[in-house]
Amino acid sequence: MNIEEYISDLKAKIVQSPDCAIHHYNLGVAYLTKRDFERAKDAFKDAIMCSSEMAEAYVQLGGIAMHEGDLDSCYMYNKKASEIRPRFAVPYGNMGFVYLQQGEINKAIRILKRAISLDPKFVQAYTTLSSAYLMDGDYERCIENATKAIELQPMFGPAYNNLGLAYMELKEYHKAKEYFEKAQETGYEVAPEVLEELEKALNNQV
Repeated sequence: MNIEEYISDLKAKIVQSPDCAIHHYNLGVAYLTKRDFERAKDAFKDAIMCSSEMAEAYVQLGGIAMHEGDLDSCYMYNKKASEIRPRFAVPYGNMGFVYLQQGEINKAIRILKRAISLDPKFVQAYTTLSSAYLMDGDYERCIENATKAIELQPMFGPAYNNLGLAYMELKEYHKAKEYFEKAQETGYEVAPEVLEELEKALNNQV
C-alpha cells in the first residue's frame, strides 16, 4: 500500500469512526510523510479534539511549529504534552532545544537532563545537551554527552559534529578533523567556515 492508498484508507476509517483519535493521528503522520504540514496540523488537531489526552499529537504539532520557526508555539505544545504525560521524555527534549535556541543555556541543561533521566537512550537529548555544554564552554561535558549519543546511535552526525567543535575549542585539531570526517560520512553537512578555520589551524601547526 503506497502513501496515497494509506491516506484514502484512513479517511474511510474516519468516516466510519469519526471520534477515533488514533485514525486522525495516523492521518497526520501520513501527511507529514508527504510534507503536507497544513493537512498534518489539521489532522493532529482533530486527534486532540477526539482525545485531549493525546500527548503525541501535541508533540507532533510542536515539531511542525519548530519546522516553521515558531519556537513559542513549539514550546507551548511540548509543555502541554509534558503536563498530560509527565514521564514522556520527548517533550522535555524538545523544550530543551527551544531553550537552547533562545540562549537559555541553564534552563536547557536542566530540562534535557530530565529528558535523559526519563529515557536513558534518548539520542537527540544527549546531543542537544552536548550542544548546551558546548555553548557554555564546558567542553569535557560536551564530549561526554556527544560520545554517549554515538554509543547509542553510531551514525548520528550531529553528535560527531559536536565532538569536532569541542576538540577544536580544546585546540586538538587532528581529533577535530577526525570527528568532522565521521560526521560527513553519516551525510551530515559540517559548516564550510568551520572546516576552513580547522584547515588554517592545522596548517599553522605544521
